[in-house]
Amino acid sequence: MSQTNPPDPNTSLWAWLAHDLRFYREKSGLSQEKLGSIVGRSPSSLSNCEAGRRRINENDARILDDLWETGGHFQRLLMFARLSHDPDWFREHISYEIRADNIRTFEGLWVPGLLQTPDYARASFTAAGVASIDDLVDERILRQEILSREDPPLLDIILDEAVLMRHVGGPAVMKEQLQRLVAISESPNIILRVIPFTEGAHMGQDGSFKILTGDFGDVTYVEAPHGGRLILDGSEVKSSMERWARIGAKALPEGPSRALILSAMEST
Repeated sequence: MSQTNPPDPNTSLWAWLAHDLRFYREKSGLSQEKLGSIVGRSPSSLSNCEAGRRRINENDARILDDLWETGGHFQRLLMFARLSHDPDWFREHISYEIRADNIRTFEGLWVPGLLQTPDYARASFTAAGVASIDDLVDERILRQEILSREDPPLLDIILDEAVLMRHVGGPAVMKEQLQRLVAISESPNIILRVIPFTEGAHMGQDGSFKILTGDFGDVTYVEAPHGGRLILDGSEVKSSMERWARIGAKALPEGPSRALILSAMEST
C-alpha cells in the first residue's frame, strides 16, 4: 500500500496522534495490514488514521497502549485531543453535513446556515467582522445544495423565538428571511419548530449545536466563538441527543411554529 507523509505533529494534538501511530507501527516492524488485524481495522482505514483523514477511537488507543506497553500514551493523547480546539473542526463538520441523512439543529441566535438567504448570510458575516465576506456567503449558499438533491437529508430544526425577532440586516432582509422559513417549513423533508418566549428558560440557552447522522454514525457539532467543537465520542454524542430531546419538549408543534414565524414576518 502506498505511504503518505504523516501530519506534522507540531500542528495539533490530532496530528501528533496520527504521527505517533505510524511512528510506533514502523518502529515495531508491523505492516498496516498486520496492525489493522490487531486493532480490527482494514489496512485502508489504518492508512487514513495515519494520514489524519480518520481518527482512532478509545478501543483502538487501548489496544495500542497494551500492544506497545506505552503506559497509556495513546489513550491520554486521545483524551486531550478531544478536549482541545481544532481550527479544522468547522471544515470537518461540513464533510459530515454533506453525507448526512439526518440533521438535527438547535439555534438560539441565528437562522441556521442551511436556511439562510444570501442577504441574511451577508449581514451575519458583516456583524461578525470577518474578511472575505463574499466568498463566505458563496460557500454558505453552496452548502444549501444538499437540500435540493434527489435524496435530501431530513432536517429537524428547533429555533428560539429570539431568532425570529432579531432584525439581522434590517427589516427588509429579515422579512425576506422569515418568508423563506415559512416556505421551507412546508417541505416534506424539513421539520421546523420554535420555542416561544412564554416557555421561559430552557436547556438550549447553553448554546447552539447540531447532530449529524449518516453512514458514519452520529456526530455533534457545537457552535462557539472563533470556531466550534466537533464531538465524535459516543457518550458525548448520546448526551447531545438527550439534550436535543429535552429542548424539543419545549418547542411548539410545526403548525403553531409556522404561525409564530408568520406573525413575526407580518410585524417586521
